[in-house]
Amino acid sequence: MDTFWFYFKEGLYHVLDWKAYDHILFLIVLTVPYLFSNWKRLVTLVTIFTIGHTLALALSAYGVVSVKSSWIELLIPITILITALYNIFTAGKKARKESVGIYLITTLFFGLIHGLGFSTYFKMMTASTENKLLPLLEYTLGIEVAQLVIVIVVLIFSFIGQSLFRFSLRDWVMVISAIVVGMIIPMLFGAFGVI
Repeated sequence: MDTFWFYFKEGLYHVLDWKAYDHILFLIVLTVPYLFSNWKRLVTLVTIFTIGHTLALALSAYGVVSVKSSWIELLIPITILITALYNIFTAGKKARKESVGIYLITTLFFGLIHGLGFSTYFKMMTASTENKLLPLLEYTLGIEVAQLVIVIVVLIFSFIGQSLFRFSLRDWVMVISAIVVGMIIPMLFGAFGVI
């Protein structure tokens, strides 16, 4: 049981770490176009993202995939930028509702990229463990719980922004996504400097 809590908490902290806020920014731009009434679709997207994240960790932990970390450090902010820009250009349009399949596949792919960003640390955490599957599942459960907490917080802020401050959903999505774009640009420049 001690190992379960260790890996579960590591999964929680991986997402909720304010120093590595890229995961939180991605979840914000993933969540902001939705309302509480869209919770099923949103939980599906978050779970698809977690599946991609977990698959990348598994492939890396078992030595199937190895990607240079500087490339991942560049690709992670690009995934956030693409999602934020997609929000800005599709806010309030029906095209968003019609492209669910593409959105799911893209979210899975972005999950793979974000998972690779943490793969080195996960390999170090499980280096002394022969069976990496159980720690991976425990860690993934922590990630999923933390992500759902962030989703709920974003939905609450969205509700407040739209009901108290009378933002339309379209304007709320555009403003929040634009703020995230502003936050991610320095991260992109930093990543370009590493490559």
